[in-house]
Amino acid sequence: MNTVKSTTLAIQHLLAMYAGAILVPLIIGGAIGFDSAQMTYLVAIDIMMCGIATLLQVYSGKMIGIGLPVVLGCTFTAVSPIIAIGTNPEQGITDIYGSIIASGIIIMIIAGFFGKLVKFFPPVVTGSVVSIIGISLLPVALNNMAGGQGAKDFASSSNVALAFITLVIILVVYRFSTGFIRAISILIGLVVGTILGVFMGKVDFSPVSDADVLHMVQPFYFGMPTFNASAIITMTLVGMVS
Repeated sequence: MNTVKSTTLAIQHLLAMYAGAILVPLIIGGAIGFDSAQMTYLVAIDIMMCGIATLLQVYSGKMIGIGLPVVLGCTFTAVSPIIAIGTNPEQGITDIYGSIIASGIIIMIIAGFFGKLVKFFPPVVTGSVVSIIGISLLPVALNNMAGGQGAKDFASSSNVALAFITLVIILVVYRFSTGFIRAISILIGLVVGTILGVFMGKVDFSPVSDADVLHMVQPFYFGMPTFNASAIITMTLVGMVS
């Protein structure tokens, strides 16, 4: 494969991963109440870890990797449980990180055994779980569609119209396109919606213009991970389902 083709496919993989990878931290950060600086770090850390996980998957080893260029992004299955942990007064973002680390280790240990139990979980069971998680996220989506908590123009007609147009674009692209375009229907909707938001005066690019061109992700930006038993059990179950 020549350089042009491999580069094109690499960009396609990147865009396909990016569309799904950024939505999860945006939803979680918005629900927890992060400011723009915290949201930037959350998205940056998310993308970096997706890249590391993808590189590990390319490696073909006994314990790690399948030797294929499988892009690893974020699972929406974990969104609702993570929001529940992050908004719990007795827990927080450090408990989220601790539970993900601990559940990841647990799942690695039991992966071989659990793989043999998959046949006992028919699609109707896993599908029901995913559907319930999606329904539980509706209040977060509706709140953001109205402008987000604390917005001065919350639930204004312009906010609702912009949200509706963005949603329609995503649905139309997904329904009437195929292949790569269909895979990035959400990204297309986000881009078009953002452009419309610029003309409507709803997008502020000042944080982007004030930011450095290059910036290293700071380890433990949100604090050292803490390990909460209930959070670990929750994320372990989520990992097993997904």
